[in-house]
Amino acid sequence: MYRILISIVLAVIGVLLLGGGIRLVSLGGSPFYILLGIALLVDALLFLRRSSAALVFYGITVLVILGWSWNEVGLDWWQLSARGNMFVVIGALLLLPPMVRSLRPENALPARYGAASGVLAACLALACVAGAYAMVQAPHDIYGEFPAARMNAEVDTESAVPAGEWQAYGRTSAGQRYSPLSQIKPGNVAQLKTAWTYHTGDIRGPNDPGEATYEVTPLMIDGTVYICTPHNLVIALDAVSGKEKWRFDPHLKQTAKQTTQHLTCRGVSYFNSESDPSATPAIDVPAEASSGADILKAELARVKASADEVVTQSAGVPQNIVTGQAKIGDPNPIVNRKATGPLTTPAASCIKRLFAPTSDGRLISISAETGLICPGFGGDDGTVNLWANMPNITPGSIYATSPPVVTDRLVIVGGTVNDNVATTSPSGAIRAYDVNTGELVWNFDSKNPGATAPLPNGQTYSENAPNSWSVSSYDPVLGLIYLPMGNQSPDQYGANRDENVEKYSSSILALDARTGKVAWVFQTVHHDLWDMDVPAQPSLVALTIAGVSVPALVAPTKQGDVYVLDRKTGVPVLPVTEEPAPSGAVKGDFTAPTQPTSAISFKPEPLQEQDMWGATPLDQLACRIAFRKLDYKGRYTPPTENGAIIYPGNFGTFNWGAVAVDPNRQIMFSMPVYLAFTSKLVPRPDEYARVITSEGDNVFNENFGAPYAAEMAPFLSPLGLPCQAPPWGYVTGVDLTTGKTIYKHVNGTVRDLSPIPLPFKMGVPGIGGPIITGGGVAFLSGSLDYYIRGYDLQSGKEIWRDRLPAGGQATPSTYLGADGRQYLIVVAGGHGSTKTAAGDSIIAYALPAAPAGSQEQATP
Repeated sequence: MYRILISIVLAVIGVLLLGGGIRLVSLGGSPFYILLGIALLVDALLFLRRSSAALVFYGITVLVILGWSWNEVGLDWWQLSARGNMFVVIGALLLLPPMVRSLRPENALPARYGAASGVLAACLALACVAGAYAMVQAPHDIYGEFPAARMNAEVDTESAVPAGEWQAYGRTSAGQRYSPLSQIKPGNVAQLKTAWTYHTGDIRGPNDPGEATYEVTPLMIDGTVYICTPHNLVIALDAVSGKEKWRFDPHLKQTAKQTTQHLTCRGVSYFNSESDPSATPAIDVPAEASSGADILKAELARVKASADEVVTQSAGVPQNIVTGQAKIGDPNPIVNRKATGPLTTPAASCIKRLFAPTSDGRLISISAETGLICPGFGGDDGTVNLWANMPNITPGSIYATSPPVVTDRLVIVGGTVNDNVATTSPSGAIRAYDVNTGELVWNFDSKNPGATAPLPNGQTYSENAPNSWSVSSYDPVLGLIYLPMGNQSPDQYGANRDENVEKYSSSILALDARTGKVAWVFQTVHHDLWDMDVPAQPSLVALTIAGVSVPALVAPTKQGDVYVLDRKTGVPVLPVTEEPAPSGAVKGDFTAPTQPTSAISFKPEPLQEQDMWGATPLDQLACRIAFRKLDYKGRYTPPTENGAIIYPGNFGTFNWGAVAVDPNRQIMFSMPVYLAFTSKLVPRPDEYARVITSEGDNVFNENFGAPYAAEMAPFLSPLGLPCQAPPWGYVTGVDLTTGKTIYKHVNGTVRDLSPIPLPFKMGVPGIGGPIITGGGVAFLSGSLDYYIRGYDLQSGKEIWRDRLPAGGQATPSTYLGADGRQYLIVVAGGHGSTKTAAGDSIIAYALPAAPAGSQEQATP
């Protein structure tokens, strides 16, 4: 029976490999699977005939597989294992006594091992030795270190932000994700322990959209940690104990699940009106008013005097009917604000404020001290309606997921517009409001870039204008705000884009923060057909290039390029070249003949058939067939009706987590990710019919109004694993003065990606960003195994890790507590898109006790 069972197994595998191999060869692929299928069928027959030669033949087959695999992929363990592990396991089963006994006449006892079984054992041993040797190799790593002189560079702590605080998403408006704190060093980071844990109580629910995520970076100001949650709760915690001080609930109107792509909050923004007494609002100010507090009191008095006023915004604007959320002729949602009675928030408590965006289209001003609304910003409810003047509003169609930029006078906000729902999407207009009154000061509409004067009620911005959904940066000296720009819908079809859309899509845009006028624009993808929005906050840093200090901007992109530009002019500081790009767009569209590539580029090598992967040779073969069937010409292969491989995919080599930049050592630390996607354009019979979704499902990628809907998905094997071989994630260190990558290391394990929790290092994807500290340690929690890790910035070596209770797909931060200890804080709430475990944990780490002189060490 044992012999017959083995024969059947070999025959079934052989038939599958033979049939799949014939299909692969018909597509121009490798003939090896045909030969392997035949070999297994022959071996199955030998086992049925009780021939001991079956063991020898199988052993030789294993060696042939090993030689073929080695020739294709070299000493890459994960690639070798995909090709050979299944056959080594079967070979081990063939050496069990029941099998050896079954090959003897009449199952004679005892089972005797002879020459045939010896040959098989030797072949298996050789394969195992080769595999063991491959396991200790690191063919994908780049080893190197920054010189000691670079690491010992003097730390400059002169900043508007105190060294011990984290006041903005990127710590400062420069977006470096760098802290000068140096108490935690490579030599003591292993001593980090959990100091406190806090649970928000806000967990992903069944009525939330699939991408309900914790992406928040905690702020720490004046001894208080500030976070927001996916449902836009804002919570203040004591920085040393983690005890809750207050929480603010915006009473979010849950938007329609079918039309809401994201439910997240990356952070809130902080403003201190005392920091610049010249920041006068555009209101009548008493002559005796001489401070931010006086100005705020005057404005609150004005608001209280007109407290019975009803404010109605954007009435009568046609709503988008395509998604089925409204009827023809329905007006836009209207925000009616009525007085709530006497003001309950003292003016003094609103000198320090937070600005919190919500997913139902509001921007709310609240006291950083009490968590109560600060009346006067937009109305007595402290709210600005972000749906004002927006065309084609439906619940969930536009909202802010990223914290706004706050200057001395303005709060500037972009917004997320749902991708690929309709060509009549709301506008991606960027708006600047008076930081005290909420009065609209300017607006930038990328389809009408010259008209920055505030748009009056009754008029609307251009529909479907490219948006800026991620985090922006601000240079107060130059007075420029730097916005990462997205695309208009549909992302995958661009025949109908006008001149301004072509200019501002997928670009880095510098605007005069006072007026909204364009200073310069640098496009990172021409005629974007791949959803390659610029996803990340640019980092502002002064770089020493050829002995000259250059005010630079470092901007990572989804396609893997990191652009280093002069932030005054947008001119590249490190070289950018135009490289030929593939053609072959669908009928009516076109592709750009060239695409820019930066001197710092983590673009992947073009995929080949041998790069296809799987848990077994069978699903690897399925991936090879899929690779040959799909269109693929390298990076920037256009979407097609047949279906195309997009690599890197729109998940991005870099995404909103951005990179970390050390301004003193002039080092960039990053987490590039590599995942291939597929994109197929499906012709639409008319503007409104569903062609890729069913009634009641979400309408994303239907592209109502366009000639094509889009089917997009990760490029996966039948078992749900990526078809392209690992590694899928790294950590890297780059010298920003030369553009040279000093080190690149595979990052992350399969601990939380496999049915069995194995600790094998694989290089897993991630989303979320790193930070760098003055102590020479980088921290990262975004990989899809549930760890927060510390790395030696000099070498990139992992030197500490701690297990998280859920996915940590957020960017951590660090601060100095009132007890003199440096804290590391991370959010572990999971991410809907990556299917990591949901949670609600805020975790702070610190060294066991502050060493002597820690205050000086922490604030050099």
